[in-house]
Amino acid sequence: MRILIILAILLTAIIGTVAMFSLREEPPRAERVELDPLVEVLVLEPVTANFEIRSQGTVLPRTETILSAEVAGTVSSISPKFVAGGVFRKGEVLMRIDPTNYSVAVNQAEALVKQRQIEFDGTSKLRSQGYRAESEYASAAAALASAEAELVRARRNLERTYIRLPYAGMVRAKEADLGQFVNPGTRLGVTFATDFAEVRLPLTDHDLAFVDLPDAADISASGDAEGPGLVLSAVRKGRLQSWPARIIRTEGVVDERSRVTYAVARVEDPYRLLSEGEILPIGTFVSALIQGQQADDMIRVPRAAVRGADQLVFVDGEGRLQIRSVNIVRSDADHVYLSGESGGQRVVLTALETPVNGMQVRTADQSTGGDAKRSASLGAEVN
Repeated sequence: MRILIILAILLTAIIGTVAMFSLREEPPRAERVELDPLVEVLVLEPVTANFEIRSQGTVLPRTETILSAEVAGTVSSISPKFVAGGVFRKGEVLMRIDPTNYSVAVNQAEALVKQRQIEFDGTSKLRSQGYRAESEYASAAAALASAEAELVRARRNLERTYIRLPYAGMVRAKEADLGQFVNPGTRLGVTFATDFAEVRLPLTDHDLAFVDLPDAADISASGDAEGPGLVLSAVRKGRLQSWPARIIRTEGVVDERSRVTYAVARVEDPYRLLSEGEILPIGTFVSALIQGQQADDMIRVPRAAVRGADQLVFVDGEGRLQIRSVNIVRSDADHVYLSGESGGQRVVLTALETPVNGMQVRTADQSTGGDAKRSASLGAEVN
């Protein structure tokens, strides 16, 4: 009896459970909705672009001189400024070669000129009185001219014992010292002018289409022209510094190896001897940002939106993708500039893995209303 009662209880529980499951209502089925990819778009608008050309180069001196001795002798004195980095004025004596021999030569030449002058005057007087022949007069005149020429040479050699330059500048290298004997042609040092510095900037043929460089007809008698302005920049003392400059000419030829054209920019007073500001030492490697030409009706697109070399993904009025190539006029680190495209078109900014022509997408400006309708439909089905 006990076993039968237990079996009856288990059977009753099983029957009750089955009955409960059979009486439960099934939950409503929600219809699965396939959502199109949501993308961010940019509406194209024409803009006026002020193109900037980037280049780089090394700061070079406008004038650099290799000092050489013109006369022989011992270096008798040297200016304290004649050291590497020393700054000197125009016409300042930097070095003196012992002038003793050359001073003596000047005195001898002056004495000889006086003697030849006396002889010439005497010959002229006798010639006027008819006592001298023409040949004697011509000989005395030639001797006087020779003595005067020798005096000019002696004075010029004495002047050459002073080592000075016709510009204000800086000493790059000192190659002779006090007490050293030098011969004509011996190198004494290297100096350069500090009034201006120049930078050679390589420009490609594509760059030349966007910058108005001076040509040969624009160059004035001074050898310079008024070209576009630019800003040079370099890291100095741990900070990025900038200096204004201007292109004054081009070198007029295309480099046969690199196929670039060099424009020459001028920086005034690079060592700030006559003005205030951060110096720009010779030899500094600088970046250049050149003011380019202005172009109207350009289309500017973020660089990240470009696929491959020149493709953009457009969205038509029906929300379908159109992938096509565009004409990229110029690009920089952040944007590309297009020509031949009209405003009002929509370009996809969202990165899509495998976009194809005709693919249906949702745009950000359409997603709010479409999602609300889908949410309302889903809510009605669930409830």
